[in-house]
Amino acid sequence: MAWLKQYYEEEVMPKLMEKFGYKNRLEVPRLEKIVLNMGLGEAVQNPKIIDQAVEELAMIAGQRPSVRRARKSIAAFKLREGMPIGVMATLRKQRMYDFFTRLVNVALPRVRDFRGVPRKGFDGRGNYTMGISDHTIFPEVDPNKVDKIKGMNITFVTSAKTDEEAYELLKLLGMPFKRR
Repeated sequence: MAWLKQYYEEEVMPKLMEKFGYKNRLEVPRLEKIVLNMGLGEAVQNPKIIDQAVEELAMIAGQRPSVRRARKSIAAFKLREGMPIGVMATLRKQRMYDFFTRLVNVALPRVRDFRGVPRKGFDGRGNYTMGISDHTIFPEVDPNKVDKIKGMNITFVTSAKTDEEAYELLKLLGMPFKRR
């Protein structure tokens, strides 16, 4: 069992039950999946960047990401329908907890002038999305082998019904939110 999952069941779940007045353990919000996404607009001019992104995201996620293709053609961007334009990986269960632990304890503290993640990333349905502008903060990625620094979006999908519940869940799991 992942350390974070055990911590969730023993420490976080009772605190959430007490704070929000849940009667059943199944009512308590939980982390369902984490989605990692790299949008690569420059892949239109340089198709090799997709292969590099697949390699790097595979190292970060611990599983092979899928290549996402353009749904529409956009002439202004010289983009045709079906061209590879990004990569994404969905993490669940053990890999999800391992990634969350690495993100909070290793990667985010390596961000320059880090003061916490913004609170404005909630979507109104209990999910949280944050952006990272430099993917080399993860220790798995060797900065010497990276041609171009890429950004990525990380979405935490929870079973929470409201943003307040999701915020409390992520905060108790160790997400370093900014102070107001």
